[in-house]
Amino acid sequence: MATTNGAVENGQPDRKQPALPRPIRNLEVKFTKIFINNEWHESKSGKKFATYNPSTLEKICEVEEGDKPDVDKAVEAAQAAFQRGSPWRRLDALSRGRLLHQLADLVERDRAVLATLETMDTGKPFLHAFFIDLEGCVKTLRYFAGWADKIQGRTIPTGEPAQASQTHLGTSGGSIFSFLQEASPEHPVWNFPLLMLVWKLAPALCCGNTVVVKPAEQTPLTALYLGSLVKEVGFPPGVVNIVPGFGPTVGAAISSHPQINKIAFTGSTEVGKLVKEAASRSNLKRVTLELGGKNPCIVCADADLDLAVECAHQGVFFNQGQCCTAASRVFVEEPVYAEFVRQSVEYAQKRPIGDPFDVRTEQGPQIDQKQFNKILDLIESGKKDGAKLECGGSALEDRGLFIKPTVFSEVTDAMRIAKEEIFGPVQPILKFKNIEEVIKRANSLEYGLTAAVFTKNLDKALKLASALESGTVWINCYNAIYAQAPFGGFKMSGNGRELGEYALAEYTEVKTVTIKLNDQNP
Repeated sequence: MATTNGAVENGQPDRKQPALPRPIRNLEVKFTKIFINNEWHESKSGKKFATYNPSTLEKICEVEEGDKPDVDKAVEAAQAAFQRGSPWRRLDALSRGRLLHQLADLVERDRAVLATLETMDTGKPFLHAFFIDLEGCVKTLRYFAGWADKIQGRTIPTGEPAQASQTHLGTSGGSIFSFLQEASPEHPVWNFPLLMLVWKLAPALCCGNTVVVKPAEQTPLTALYLGSLVKEVGFPPGVVNIVPGFGPTVGAAISSHPQINKIAFTGSTEVGKLVKEAASRSNLKRVTLELGGKNPCIVCADADLDLAVECAHQGVFFNQGQCCTAASRVFVEEPVYAEFVRQSVEYAQKRPIGDPFDVRTEQGPQIDQKQFNKILDLIESGKKDGAKLECGGSALEDRGLFIKPTVFSEVTDAMRIAKEEIFGPVQPILKFKNIEEVIKRANSLEYGLTAAVFTKNLDKALKLASALESGTVWINCYNAIYAQAPFGGFKMSGNGRELGEYALAEYTEVKTVTIKLNDQNP
């Protein structure tokens, strides 16, 4: 029987639980070339690069390595697709929405294939990829499909009887010509490759733009597979173009390209600055940035402690800790600090680590050796700085890129593990005395992506939510992200918003049309 938010509809629930989805073993990777004009191309240079399975460290396949000439070719295709009179520009808004719904249908059809590819390329547990990443992709595509024919302008009274002023949003018949960059050389979007792509692709296409995508070099496979679905659905040639490659080449070419009018970027704060600088030097292209985070999770003494422990645990260890939203600064009020630490250690020690295709696994490997080494270095810094290592603190001895879930107590604000984005399975737990103190400490860093508050006191929750300098604040929950709700950061965590109605403004232009009317009285 269908359920909605846990409520059974139309009678009693089925007694038998549905079978868990199965990954596709020995999956053949079919799409490894550059996708331009709905066709597959070899790179102009003839170069290829390898992508590896972080769980086994084995090479999955080789992918065509794009460079500036390939970006130029993709831009030409996107420009042609956006010309007045083109099939894409002639398509009405309702039909754009229908194409997005059809793309969602194909993503659902090939959900097991895409989840298998995502697990192979990232090392994340297959069930997480299937139920979280792919579910998010489908919901995002359908949400923005519904918006396609509802983007409207306004008529504005001016007080002048001879004039009427109307504001128009530029859609497929308007003035914006948008492109997409989806990775960075230092901190690419390899943690949620397909989901982060769809967060940008869906609103861009909803608003009638044409797109060039650069997937992260570590995880290009699901983006390329999506290209095949774009073609199958029937998007006109040139509307979506995908150029795999590296940040210093493809990424730099996109950031500085004079014919690209908009970039949506997810990655590190450091590289976000470079992207914005290149955008300003070239043609002042618009930029939206979703960057790093060092997110405070505040647990008050009156909180439901069992709930807070579980949410904080999932908030920091989910996806191997490789989340920009990770609860990587847990502030716990003094009266419940010791009990919170005790329960957190129990959770961490029970977390199943192993083969991401095993249904029992909750934590897979880190993405690559560079990230693995960075996490271990920060763990060592925590030990040297005087934090108390409660559990973990090392790699699994018999495997490659697997790190034990690590919990530190007695952490202070000056320690590296309390200031730097770890992007790994490490939980630093800090202590606080009162609300004013924790607000000041939570807001002390340059980041402002997300925050969480656990308390049973509504007044306290609202006070903290208002005071925290974060784009998203969760109260008595964590990682509650929906296609309908805007997501983005304050301060050095980024500019602009993704998801929700607010995302539409990032992919449209406002045009004011003033019409001189006959001033005769009606």
